[in-house]
Amino acid sequence: MEWQGRTDGNRWMQQQLINCFRFLSLHIYYMGVAVVVPFYMLFGKGFKPSYGFYRKRFGWNALKSFWWSYKNHLRFGQVMIDRFARYAGKTFALTTDNIELYNELEAGDEAFVMLSAHVGNYEMGGYMLTAKRKSMHMLVFAQETETVMENRKKQFGRTNIRMIPVDNGMNHLFAINEVLATGQILSLTADRRFGSERSVVCRFFGGDALFPLGPFATIVQRDVPTLVVLVVKTGIKSYRAILTRLPLPPTNLPRKERIQQLAQAYANELERVVRLYPEQWFNFFNIWTTTTSSSAEPST
Repeated sequence: MEWQGRTDGNRWMQQQLINCFRFLSLHIYYMGVAVVVPFYMLFGKGFKPSYGFYRKRFGWNALKSFWWSYKNHLRFGQVMIDRFARYAGKTFALTTDNIELYNELEAGDEAFVMLSAHVGNYEMGGYMLTAKRKSMHMLVFAQETETVMENRKKQFGRTNIRMIPVDNGMNHLFAINEVLATGQILSLTADRRFGSERSVVCRFFGGDALFPLGPFATIVQRDVPTLVVLVVKTGIKSYRAILTRLPLPPTNLPRKERIQQLAQAYANELERVVRLYPEQWFNFFNIWTTTTSSSAEPST
């Protein structure tokens, strides 16, 4: 199953959706999503991997796995609605666990990295975590629709966040090096491979899972502080940002082992949060493998 890298709908449809949010309640849209979710489960591509995740990784019975897959689809729909509601000017409350970790690094002179995942709604956290002394540079996929990219730029501009579009070229790699060399903040997801098959294998929910090697290789190469930031939905108009600092592996270890340890620490934290919010795991792709060795390291 190949990810298309863009939100469904054309520019006109998405803009009309944003316009509607300016005068309609979120509750109306949430009720609509609850009605259409069964059709997505029947005819969409997300049900099989979603159901399989709860069945195999949590070990739940068929009925419970089906129910949680429904909740998973429902929550995903709500998160997508919230994104467009934010574009229309709707506000959401954000509580933050361990905000002092972010404030300390943001106030310093050193660059640092924020790793997220396809859990909850990380974009919402980007609208509310303010970068004061530094500028934050967030990797986003270049194939997104114009409407989404334009509204992201507008929203991120209010909190000093700039986007680095990722495509099949090399420009984003040069941008990443510039961000870290100048003491700024780099923000990216690290649970899904895109544009490269190079990976590192980590234990995740009792199995071996493939995580993209690039983010961890970059962190190890520059030895920069790293936070895991996962933003989950907790209510109609509320979110929770969970911040954790990853321990950097000792510098006297071989590079490959340092990358492995860092990636495993990330996978452990990701699993911990997903177990707290099982319905908010939105990585619907097969990241699992039966092999136990990682592929070649990147040249970054």
